[in-house]
Formats: sequence, C-alpha cells, structure tokens
Amino acid sequence: MSATTLRTVADALIAATNAFDVDAASAMFTPDAVIDDPSTGHRFEGHAGIRDYVERYFIGYHTVTRCLSIETINETQGRVRVDFTGDFGHEIGLLDITVNDDGLITRIDADLE
Repeated sequence: MSATTLRTVADALIAATNAFDVDAASAMFTPDAVIDDPSTGHRFEGHAGIRDYVERYFIGYHTVTRCLSIETINETQGRVRVDFTGDFGHEIGLLDITVNDDGLITRIDADLE
C-alpha cells in the first residue's frame, strides 16, 4: 500500500469516527471486514459489527482520535499509531489496517500500548 493511500484511508476513518458518523465509517469497510480489538474483548465482523464498534466505543465514550504516525507494512497493510481521548480517559494505540485494491478496509487489528 502506498503511503498516500494509507494516509487517505486513515484520515478518512479518523474523520468519520471523530464526527460520530457511523454510516461514513461503515462505508469504508468491505461487507466481510473484521475489527479485532482485544482491549474490548470482542471481534467485530461485517458492516453490522463495524457499526456496533463505532457506536459503542466512539459514540458511547465520546472518543476523539488523533493520528500520531503512519508506516507502511506491505502492499496491503499499514500501521497507524493513534491517540484516543474520551470518557474513559486517554490511551495510545496501534491500528494495523489492511486495505483491498478498491481502497476499502478488510481488517483492522487494534492494540493499545
């Protein structure tokens, strides 16, 4: 994945979640996408799962995300280091984002530092 593609996808996802726009965030994912976030104790699958994730952990906790850094891992995957603040306090996390040829997210593996 090019650094430009990764930056575009990451910026759009962060903008959608910061705006609490569930529809815009969900539209960025393939229908069978997965978000695996061990910090929540859950794995979220498909558009219904993505919607649940955004509603629960972004809208529910008034989470605001800020990108700290981005690195390309390979042709389809990048790592985004993010700063989360919200009703839960403050956390730094990593999002390993996998994107298909159409620029849609197929998978996110989330990890808090």
